[in-house]
Amino acid sequence: MGKIGVAVIVSSWVLAVSILLNHIVPQPYMDEIFHIPQAQQYCKGNLRSWDPMITTPPGLYIVSLAYVASLFPGLFSIKVDASFSEACSSSILRSTNGVLAVFCSILVYNILTHLRPSLNDRKVTLRTVVLALYPLHWFFTFLYYTDVASLTAVLASYLMSLKKKHFFSSLVGALAVLIRQTNIIWIFFIACTGVLDYILDQQKDSANLTDSSQSQGKDAFPVSSQGVGTRSNLRKRRIHNQAATFSSHTHQTIASTAVSSDFFHEVCEISSRLWQFKWELIASFWPYLIIIAAFIIFVFWNGSIVLGAKEAHTVSPHFAQLMYFSLVSVLFMTPVHFTIGQAAALAQSFCKKNKLVIFFQLCTALTVGFLSVHFFSIAHPYLVADNRHYTFYLWRKVIKSHWSMKYLLVPLYVYSWMSIFKILAKSRRKTWVLAYFLATAATLIPAPLIEFRYYTIPFFFLILHAHVDDDRSWLLMGILYVATNTFIMYMFLFRPFSWAHGAGVQRFIW
Repeated sequence: MGKIGVAVIVSSWVLAVSILLNHIVPQPYMDEIFHIPQAQQYCKGNLRSWDPMITTPPGLYIVSLAYVASLFPGLFSIKVDASFSEACSSSILRSTNGVLAVFCSILVYNILTHLRPSLNDRKVTLRTVVLALYPLHWFFTFLYYTDVASLTAVLASYLMSLKKKHFFSSLVGALAVLIRQTNIIWIFFIACTGVLDYILDQQKDSANLTDSSQSQGKDAFPVSSQGVGTRSNLRKRRIHNQAATFSSHTHQTIASTAVSSDFFHEVCEISSRLWQFKWELIASFWPYLIIIAAFIIFVFWNGSIVLGAKEAHTVSPHFAQLMYFSLVSVLFMTPVHFTIGQAAALAQSFCKKNKLVIFFQLCTALTVGFLSVHFFSIAHPYLVADNRHYTFYLWRKVIKSHWSMKYLLVPLYVYSWMSIFKILAKSRRKTWVLAYFLATAATLIPAPLIEFRYYTIPFFFLILHAHVDDDRSWLLMGILYVATNTFIMYMFLFRPFSWAHGAGVQRFIW
């Protein structure tokens, strides 16, 4: 079916559900009461206006301005008296995310094609449609939140990076940070993965130039499925000049790591290569450095990472957030992680290792888990007071149902992370997996509020790189997502409720 087929499929449900939702819930709801009026101020040209309760930068509103401007000629032809500000209605602004969701599905298709060139069109289409149905992404497609735009910008930046177009990747990355400031972590992650690929490319070229017969089929690191782009003349000249100097070192590196997959050896080799190719790396990745430097300056100037409502979004050491993410992510990949085969594969991998080392690793993981939930499990005031969110009920009915419950869940958290590491290690270098874990931790740990939608970007990086080749698993995940989306949207649209003290109609939401 290809990209056009994916776009048609996603557009069909986006259009149908959007019409239904805007008919039943025409007025702004929840965070929309801040975002929609702010965007409408921008539509009126009041660019200096700002709601102090909004925590994110104005990137979404800028995207909406461009979107409405593209629609305005058509809207004007339908309604002659319509002004630009009148065109920024709630339904039109919400449709921004609908269009972005279609574009995001095309990005996912292209990324999967790039990462897995061996997959045929049917398999890529199936995976893309299933990911477009991912519940946290799907639901917020129909509301005016920053989540869909944030994911789309990050994935667009990542795709450009995979294609070695780092300047364009950084430009889109800057937009991603303007939409949601925590995306700076994922832009840094994208830059790091680009550096790792660059080093691997250089190593291949160096080995081929010195002795192709010895280097054929061998790399210093396990080869990922990411494509290798065209290198610049500067890089080629550098390799030719250093080939003789580093030939013996390269042969030793290839020979040693072809036999050993030792993580520390891999880190040491990468560190050595970083210094060796420092000037080439700066020449290729300087746009990312500018974005990171600008962000650091902004934080110092602003006094906080968030723009508004700073007292409610202070940085907190919420280590338990990592535990929640792992469990939620594997639950949304149940056909992959919670199977007898996956459990047996984990047990078998342990049997191949030193039992004392495995025992120490398990004890360490469990200890860290217990300490995280005991000392760093935060009950944010928004979480315990707002019964419109499903996390409110999960917190009260599951985690706080008994004092021991949060400790009983720790082994499940540990299993979830072990399963995530296991599935990523099949296709990614260990340094990539470490970078992913650190980026996820840096994104989630400072967040005091438990919001499942914060897990969307790390989940997409996880599932895009988890080489699940079983179509049955994807079909089961698709069924799980459709069932979840149907229930959540039904509850949102058709099961409203009211608070005792009034405040209008309330609806259940993620």
